[in-house]
Amino acid sequence: MEGKIEFISSLGKISFFLMVLFSIFLITVKTKRRLPNYLLATMLLLVAFDLTGFFAWKWMSGSDVLVILKTASSLLQMPLFFLYLVSVCYANFKLRPAHLLHGVVCLLFIFIFSLTNISERSVFWFEITGELQWAVYMLACFRELFRYEKIHQENHSFPNSKAYKWLFQFAVISTIAHSLVTFRWLFSAFNWEIAVLNLNIGISISILLITAWFVFKALHNPDLFTGVATKLRPLKAKIKSGDALHQDDFNQKKKEKLLIYMEQEKPYLDYDLTLQKLAFQIDIIDKELSILINHHIGQHFFDFVNEYRVNEAKRLLGNPDKKALTILEILYQVGFNSKSSFYTAFKKITGKTPVLYRKERLQQESPTKK
Repeated sequence: MEGKIEFISSLGKISFFLMVLFSIFLITVKTKRRLPNYLLATMLLLVAFDLTGFFAWKWMSGSDVLVILKTASSLLQMPLFFLYLVSVCYANFKLRPAHLLHGVVCLLFIFIFSLTNISERSVFWFEITGELQWAVYMLACFRELFRYEKIHQENHSFPNSKAYKWLFQFAVISTIAHSLVTFRWLFSAFNWEIAVLNLNIGISISILLITAWFVFKALHNPDLFTGVATKLRPLKAKIKSGDALHQDDFNQKKKEKLLIYMEQEKPYLDYDLTLQKLAFQIDIIDKELSILINHHIGQHFFDFVNEYRVNEAKRLLGNPDKKALTILEILYQVGFNSKSSFYTAFKKITGKTPVLYRKERLQQESPTKK
């Protein structure tokens, strides 16, 4: 029993110092977007403060103020994670006075604990509130991630799934790890001390692994996040707001203008092409262009542009005179900026890899020339 407690204490200390060091790095590192770093650093410091319960509880228990702050401050972790996630997804996100409302529950329990001196009843309601808060904020996080991905596909032609995938993975892993906390709470209610102790070991290990993974990913991907504008809304919201185009003749003319421009000018060769850029080039309001592509053509902007890029790649891959071009050279020529995004889009449209497509096309061309 004592060996397990000492093991938990050691893991807690390692996680604590790792989080503190990474928080200092996030605060001091030079970057164009400081707000996400500050929010993440603050969240990690609060988690580190919470971890002191694994190795410094005897020392902290001598101060009622520290115990109250440590306990209640855990209710700020999920709000900060949610704000961090939103600040990463949306490039022009800013903190506003209304965001202070996220701290109301924490302040409420600081007040309750101060009056009750952390009674069993107040702790029970604190734990219930904590579980409910976690569920609400996690649902809100997943909602924002799905919304972000949808907006990105409707407004950008380049893949930005790195940020989405990384945040999504972190949210899923955090959800799995939090299930251990939930089970610990349930086992504590039944006074299953051995089970609680073993779960504390699992929680300590998971926290350490998640923190190490989180730090590794962040340090090796300094340009991971680009974000989209907070003023953008998914297409359904635009249509509900009355921005949809209703005149068939008007739609047809705009559609013809768009398709002719795509064929003749080939704007898709610009890997950084956005819906706003294309709208400016063909002199159409970006909201109208978004509805035209998504509603009347039936594709996301991302898929619409990539289809032209893939068709251009098919032309080059099937041309015997272009055999000297490597796949990498072709994907850059047609507007893709990564091999993975090119292969994904190409296989989605053709059902084949670029290598197989080229091989089959060149074999078909050979007998014809003979």
